[in-house]
Amino acid sequence: MSVVEYNLLTDRPLSTRRLDKKVERRASSIEHRADIFRRAGARDICVLTRQLATLLHAGMPLVPALSALVEQMQGSSLAHIMEEVRDSVNAGSTFAGALGKHPRIFSNLFVNMVAAGETSGTLEEVLLRLAEMLDKRAHLAGKVKSVIAYPLMLAVVAVGVVMFLLSFVVPSITQIFLEINRQLPWPTTLLISTSAFIKTYLLVIIAAVCVAVFGIGAWVRTEEGRIIWDRSKLRMPLFGKLFLKLEIARLSRTLGILLASGIPVLSALEIAKGVVQNTFLVGALSSVKDLVSKGDNIADAVRRTGLFPPIVFHIIATGQISGDIEGGLLSIADMYDGEVEMTAKMLTSLLEPAIVLAMGAVVGFIVLAILLPIFEINQVL
Repeated sequence: MSVVEYNLLTDRPLSTRRLDKKVERRASSIEHRADIFRRAGARDICVLTRQLATLLHAGMPLVPALSALVEQMQGSSLAHIMEEVRDSVNAGSTFAGALGKHPRIFSNLFVNMVAAGETSGTLEEVLLRLAEMLDKRAHLAGKVKSVIAYPLMLAVVAVGVVMFLLSFVVPSITQIFLEINRQLPWPTTLLISTSAFIKTYLLVIIAAVCVAVFGIGAWVRTEEGRIIWDRSKLRMPLFGKLFLKLEIARLSRTLGILLASGIPVLSALEIAKGVVQNTFLVGALSSVKDLVSKGDNIADAVRRTGLFPPIVFHIIATGQISGDIEGGLLSIADMYDGEVEMTAKMLTSLLEPAIVLAMGAVVGFIVLAILLPIFEINQVL
């Protein structure tokens, strides 16, 4: 029962009814804005896209299909937005135009592909391609994040354990050696000095690390810092090739799907720039677009950037000759999808034992430094 119906049934005073109406409208407005500005995840958009494609494939018209989605997503962050999209389409707007009113949720790539699907009458097929692309992108991004997050978590735990040992456990043990007033082995002396330094300056070390992390984060958010950081990522040992393969897979799949959807080459290159997350590669893609606009073919333009492996522009050149450049781009994407997964598994299998061995070596050194003076005392006694 709504507030208005309740007021009529209970015969509450008019002033109270007006106040309740105002509160209800304000609460609804706040809830609506909160839903709109709560950014939906890639998985949510992928599920929405696939469900809409399924409804259209079943023969349901667009507006009823959108209504079905709104009903399906009640309570989710996308429900209000899809309701607005449905109302806009029902009022005469194109589907792409209605999606374009929500740029925080639907990217330029998404909107342009939907527009191409509407124009060519292949909206269902385009939505299925979009869902597949978003799914693969989320899957690959998850693989790369797991490769980085798991070793990083192990490293943080290892450093935390060592800091705890040196700050709280080692000093109480080594105090006994200092009271004996004997010359200690160099590992023990080094351990005592390191432990004393860390215990004295522990808060300073933690503060310095926090300041460094926030400082680097602020610097990376600047234009110059982001370019330098993105260039450095591609040159990192072990991880550099993984980042490059991930970007090539994402870029190739996006371009292939855009071209297969009937979007012109120059427009597809411009849209694809919004998909690439590495600003250094965005600059290379801008160079490719400029060269193509001046008459170069895509393969030669890609080769002249010097950033892409030879196999990439050779496959593109073959696709140009056969008239199936989008098929060549999708083949490149599939190839690098597999390479990203293999590289991710290899890095995980290498980094995990390496971090465990490093931690074992540090703990072993601590144990050795503590046991050496004990052995010497026993020999003397």
